[in-house]
This record gives sequence, C-alpha cells and structure tokens, in this order.
Amino acid sequence: MTATPTTRPADTTRQAWAGGLTVFAAVMLALAGLLGVFRGIMAIAEDEVFVTTPHYIFRFDLTGWGWVHLGLGIVALLVSFGLFKAAAWARYTGVGIAALVIIANFLSLPYYPWWSVIMIVMSGVIIWALCVVKHDESSLV
Repeated sequence: MTATPTTRPADTTRQAWAGGLTVFAAVMLALAGLLGVFRGIMAIAEDEVFVTTPHYIFRFDLTGWGWVHLGLGIVALLVSFGLFKAAAWARYTGVGIAALVIIANFLSLPYYPWWSVIMIVMSGVIIWALCVVKHDESSLV
C-alpha cells in the first residue's frame, strides 16, 4: 500500500489565497503597465489631454514625463508576465516597479491630477498584493 500525503484544508486555502493574490497583482501590474504605455505615448505626442502648471517645483518637460511613463509601463508589463509564472524575482521587481510608478505619478500630479491619484492607489494595491503573500506560500502557486 502506498501512503498518500494528507493535505490539511487550511494549507489548501492558504495556497489558493496566495495564488489568487499573485494573479491579482499580475493582472493589476499588467493593467498599470499598459495604461502607463498609453499615457507615455500621449505625453510624447504632446496631446492636449494634459494640463501644464508653470510654477510646480518638480517641473519637467511633458515629453520627458512621457518617456518616463512609457519606460515604466513597458517594464511593468514585462514583470507582470513573470508574475503570471510565479517567479520570485518578479514579486520583488514588481514591488519596486510599483513604487517607482507611485513616485513618477506623484511628481507628475499637476499634468493629469486625477489620473495620477488613480495610478498611485492602483500601485499601492499592487504592492499590498505582492507583499501580503508569505514567501513560502508563493512557491506553491
């Protein structure tokens, strides 16, 4: 007779929770990356969607902000693919990219205030989802 390992219901629930949060973070990061790419393209094209504030302390050229958001968006998309495969490097990089997205959106608040606030909140949720999963549980996804 072969002994079969027993799985406790709590372990199965934790695995499902960890897997669900990782997939949630991957989808949210992919969405944030895609929206960052679109925002970057709009800013590079100098679309009239953005407002400009002449006396903002962190004043940069709108085209420069476009390249920042485009670059962060592309990296976020690439990292989200790693999250779909539950790679450990993608979790750590995802937290870092989401933090950079928060900083970039804070600094570009005067150009598109509501969208920047939405992206800051969205990135905060991504960081939460990637950090709340325990390290040993993420390898079971």
